Amino acid sequence: MEKILVKNEEISFKDLFESVKEWYNYLLSQWKIVLLAGILGACIGLVYSIYKKPIYTATLSFALEDEKGSGGLGGALGLASSFGLDLGGGGGGIFTGANLAELFKSRSMVEKTLLSPVNLNGKEISLAEMYIQNNKWRESWKGTPFANVQFLPNFNREKFTRSQDSIMGILYQNLFTSGLSIGQKDKKIGIVSIDVSSTDELFAKYFCEALAKEVGQFYIETKSKKARINMGILEKQVDSIRGELNSSITGVAVANDNTFNLNPAMNVRRAPSARRQVDVQANTAILTELVKQSELAKVTLRKETPLIQVIDKPILPLPKDRFGKGKGIVIGGFLLGFLMVVLLIFRKMIKQLAV
Repeated sequence: MEKILVKNEEISFKDLFESVKEWYNYLLSQWKIVLLAGILGACIGLVYSIYKKPIYTATLSFALEDEKGSGGLGGALGLASSFGLDLGGGGGGIFTGANLAELFKSRSMVEKTLLSPVNLNGKEISLAEMYIQNNKWRESWKGTPFANVQFLPNFNREKFTRSQDSIMGILYQNLFTSGLSIGQKDKKIGIVSIDVSSTDELFAKYFCEALAKEVGQFYIETKSKKARINMGILEKQVDSIRGELNSSITGVAVANDNTFNLNPAMNVRRAPSARRQVDVQANTAILTELVKQSELAKVTLRKETPLIQVIDKPILPLPKDRFGKGKGIVIGGFLLGFLMVVLLIFRKMIKQLAV
């Protein structure tokens, strides 16, 4: 029994060896076709490398400085909270780490950036128009509903037409998938880098700088929004109480004029003056406290407003990645040669099955 198994194994191995040898000889006999395919692939790779536009990459890095906590203002902030005001907290940690990277990639930020104005050849256009011109989309839009679609600088996004929404969506997808990269080297270090890749050097530079500006403004406004709202409320209250105090002081003066040389026995006529005096004292106390809270709110707003410091800006000429001729020849020749080998094997297998 064991001898039979060994013999079967020897036969199977021998058959496998013969089969491999047969396939090898077959492919070797077709070397001219494979070589021709490789040469053709190399030519295609060479042509592709010549006409392939280089990719320019604009890089901008900036640091975030955001004061945490309230330090020695803890007691004062507690006093402010007793009046129903929350002077601290800001935007918290909602835009840190991965959240900040997603903010850069959000559609709203990218679209606002695409509507930013740039000066190109003495004419002010939006970055969206610049992208469309660089990719020659308008030439392919002739005779379509998109032919007359324009993206004016700082155009109101809420007034977009359906066609504008469609084009803007394509622009966003193109930039999101291949043209935009956000990185943070270390979560403990608030240094963020933005990489924008494009076949147009100026577009990469302008878009990178405009995106950093848009996100920076949004970040600052969001982080300091609560403190800024509270400061506005306090300033309105200060102005209101100051107006009431001035009115009360004027009322006391009027009442005193009306009771000048009044008979001391007639106390009822002095009541308006006394009431006005009480209003003056009450408004003075309230105004004093509100002024304190208003100044505290200003300090808190300064603490809650983060500092964004640009470290490196993209400088022309930008680094470029070109598809080399040698690379194109090697890759093109290998791919088309390999594809021809697969086709030859597939054709022989079909013939064998047909027999």
